[in-house]
Amino acid sequence: MNRLVIILILGIFTTGILTVSFISDNFVDANSTKKINFTKTITSSQDPGQGHENQQLALILSPNEGTLYDGSMTFTSSEPVEIVVLHEINSNDVKGQSTWTIDGNTIYAISLIDLKTKSNSFEFTGAALALHSLNSKEFTATVSVDGWIRGQPTEVIMQKIEVQKEPSSLLSRTSVAATIPMHEGFYNGDSIFYIITDSSQQGYAEMITKKQGWKVEIAPTIEKISEDNLQKIFIFKNGVKGDGIYGHQKEVFSSTPSQELEYIALNSVIEITWKKGQNAIILESSEEVIKAEKDGRIEFNKIGVVINTPQIIWPNGQMLVRDDKEITDDLTFGGGQITEINKDEMTVTFVAHREWGPDGKTIYYIVTDATPSGPAKMMGVPFSPKSENLITNSSTVDLFQFQNGIKGSGPLGFQAGIATVDSNHENYNPISRIHIIEWNNPENAKILETISDINSFKTNDLISVSLARPMNSHYIMNNPLIDPFQ
Repeated sequence: MNRLVIILILGIFTTGILTVSFISDNFVDANSTKKINFTKTITSSQDPGQGHENQQLALILSPNEGTLYDGSMTFTSSEPVEIVVLHEINSNDVKGQSTWTIDGNTIYAISLIDLKTKSNSFEFTGAALALHSLNSKEFTATVSVDGWIRGQPTEVIMQKIEVQKEPSSLLSRTSVAATIPMHEGFYNGDSIFYIITDSSQQGYAEMITKKQGWKVEIAPTIEKISEDNLQKIFIFKNGVKGDGIYGHQKEVFSSTPSQELEYIALNSVIEITWKKGQNAIILESSEEVIKAEKDGRIEFNKIGVVINTPQIIWPNGQMLVRDDKEITDDLTFGGGQITEINKDEMTVTFVAHREWGPDGKTIYYIVTDATPSGPAKMMGVPFSPKSENLITNSSTVDLFQFQNGIKGSGPLGFQAGIATVDSNHENYNPISRIHIIEWNNPENAKILETISDINSFKTNDLISVSLARPMNSHYIMNNPLIDPFQ
């Protein structure tokens, strides 16, 4: 290949040149064939091909004369993209086929696979590999490649592939802002501010979604949690007009995070109706509500609905607000889960964390409370020791976090976690039982994306999986799945 073309390609793609997170040392002995296996996040640049000036290209495997790449690729991109595969041809063999060239002298045949998607897997054979967008908007992609380089001299490979001693993988949009509406309620005569993220019944979820203009997820399994492990929320269906869920007075709670042994964000709903002939007043504590019921002034209706209502501000306390307000892809979990509380707009802005769903799809979650106290304090969320009682509950779901391996955006500084359910799953529950995955040999670490990956690598004795036990206690986290882009 023309040396000038190589230099031009490398210059244009300064940020896109292949940097391998992991590459096998067990190369094939033949000088002409070498194994490649890596995961890397790359950012696109202007496509240098003639006629492509208003398009974007993220180069994954660079072209070099006499080189052939063969293997498979999996990618996740911030924008819908095409896959580009270049093929070496003689200039005399163009004959009307689609081509790509920088200088008009070195010409490649081009195959475009228009997937119109942000993630996919693809098997390829060709002289170069890239992701391509027809518009000028820059995109970021995380790419995993497993394959072979054939026919390329060793010294040229070393120019194109940089081996990292500490493999890393940062996904795009790892952390994003999620602005959620707040509600105001009462506890012992004082105001509390809270959010509603989940409901055990669809009708209730739809009603609250319409009321607050922000989607409440359906989590039917939280109804299976015993009353002993729930707190109570009193919701008024009539009486004094106000900002409550039904347009009457504000809701009343039975505890706050200040009552550590009692507080849990999951609430059993008790609807309150003032009896005919009674003079309705505002009740501001659970004690006043219970007394009014005993006096025959109101009626209780325990409707069997459980809702997830994490408290943001409560008497003499609130969730920690981060000092650094800017949400970036390398944001750590420590120092708070909130960037802003706006009482005027009645909103709170959380950091939404990206993880893998059970089938490898991207999902986002927020963290609102946890047990034991160590992780809760580190993340800046309320300590909820009552949640530990849910460790053996059949409805509690599993969340896998990585203790070593490939560095990344997970809570422990390694790759993003993997959940056993997403919000569309019939067993979805915002309460997670945390498991730890540890690579038996970290040098063999790869990016795992699905529950099937975990099971397969565990069966092959490549990873160990165990229940997390920080501070010699079970690790339970309230991490509702949300759509941060609604």
